[in-house]
Amino acid sequence: MKQIRRGAVLLASTALVGMALTACGSGKTSNAGVGMIVGTTDKVVSIDPAGSYDNGSLNVQTQVYQYLLNFPEGSTTLTPDAASKCDFTQPTEYTCTIKDGLKFANGNALTASDVAFSFNRIVTIEDPSGPSSLLGAMKSVEAKDDKTVVFTLNAANDQTFPQILVTSAGPIVDEKTYPADKVLDDEAAVKANGFSGPYTISKYSKNQLAEFKANPDYQGAYGEAEEQSITMKYYAKPENLKLDIKNGDIDVAFRSLSPTDIADLETSDGVKVHTGAGGELRYMVFNLKTMPGDDNEQKLAIRKAVASSIDRQELATQVYKNTFTSAYSMVPEGQVGATESFKDAYGEKPDKAAAAKFLTDAGVTAPVTIALQYNPDHYGSSSDQEYNAIKRQLEASGLFKIDLQSTEWTTYQEESKADAYPVFQLGWFPDFPDPDNYLSPFLTPANFTKSHYNEANSEWSDPTMTKMLDSERTDGDPVSREASLKKVQDRLAAEIPFLPLLTGSQVAVSRDNISGVEKTLDASFKFRFTSLSKG
Repeated sequence: MKQIRRGAVLLASTALVGMALTACGSGKTSNAGVGMIVGTTDKVVSIDPAGSYDNGSLNVQTQVYQYLLNFPEGSTTLTPDAASKCDFTQPTEYTCTIKDGLKFANGNALTASDVAFSFNRIVTIEDPSGPSSLLGAMKSVEAKDDKTVVFTLNAANDQTFPQILVTSAGPIVDEKTYPADKVLDDEAAVKANGFSGPYTISKYSKNQLAEFKANPDYQGAYGEAEEQSITMKYYAKPENLKLDIKNGDIDVAFRSLSPTDIADLETSDGVKVHTGAGGELRYMVFNLKTMPGDDNEQKLAIRKAVASSIDRQELATQVYKNTFTSAYSMVPEGQVGATESFKDAYGEKPDKAAAAKFLTDAGVTAPVTIALQYNPDHYGSSSDQEYNAIKRQLEASGLFKIDLQSTEWTTYQEESKADAYPVFQLGWFPDFPDPDNYLSPFLTPANFTKSHYNEANSEWSDPTMTKMLDSERTDGDPVSREASLKKVQDRLAAEIPFLPLLTGSQVAVSRDNISGVEKTLDASFKFRFTSLSKG
């Protein structure tokens, strides 16, 4: 999936500004009487699930859409949401039965037909910014009647498919109001009110303010909302987010505060810093078509030389103040089958001699000029420092000359998928707590990065990797599956289409009178408004 931010605080429309969002330097809560306010720097790409696969959009979708299955707070056990039950009825058939009496907030009935429509349109639209890559395991989906939907899978006994239903590909939309062949814009989605989750959206100004109202008709895994009204306020600068949570002008700050801001807030009166299950990954992507190198052998040598020249520990300690740790695999430490394949292949510290040999053996003349792109406003304000440090590390080897550029997220997330950036930054926020979620979205032929790795019918196709992924996904034996996962990570380190750098925990900051924050910072990686309450 899955993302960093800059500029002055954006102002909302007059109607929304009227919700008492005035600054106050007293340190007292100044938003009493307006419900709860959650601040974020994450931007929304699209409320429509077919048009987005990013953390900012998912934060909205989590509140307003139902899924067939979901993770209730504090749990990583799949629980019925819009479905009353789901199970394999054949090795390649996964069947869900829809609960009785479900409806969207606009009054339309929610049936199996809406479910099949929701999944089919994601595949049909295949928006570059959407989650269609998550549905690679799905051959087809069909509503057998109003209550029964059947997914036909490409492989038998797919161990991960049930969890796909909880991801960015899983929200159920109203087929009477969402077009089958194009993404619905945010204003139209709000007006259509095709929501059946725990909240609906009563007022909306994109990436400025969104007001959520509890949905009295919601019947699902999250249970009844603690707060009837929650407003999401969007920030362009994390320093303004920090100021407002410190002064009591908002109740919760969730993504993304800088490491120095978090350290300061830990010693501030009136606020609490909450740390939850980790899983966020920071990594670099190599576009196999546009990156430097005369042929694939030279391109691989350049990737290996880069991997041998990065000092992750310096990034973790100097840039992120130990709020992140070094990552030597796309699968973070603690996940089943996690390895340190990149450390084994390229070392823990920069090795100039090894890097130079990779280049020399492939006939690459140093220094290699690399156009390196990063985003300053979607993955946290420290991205500037992170990528300037990477530039310095690579150039210190004498083997590279780095042309470092940055682009704001709205443009970045489109251009990065259109061959505009030879080497570029991405971040990953897991969809569900399984090691495959750190592998298949990147490594399958339809992977979301559009970097050409394992692209079908191309010179970068890798049938061996595809076969290995299919094997680990469909293996019900934990021991042999773990061995298969390790083989995938070793092959990834040998080919290096992506270079893992850092992994970090979830962090949120709340005022002292707010409860429930720690309950939603769990390993399901979904931030639920239903868990929050204001004392």
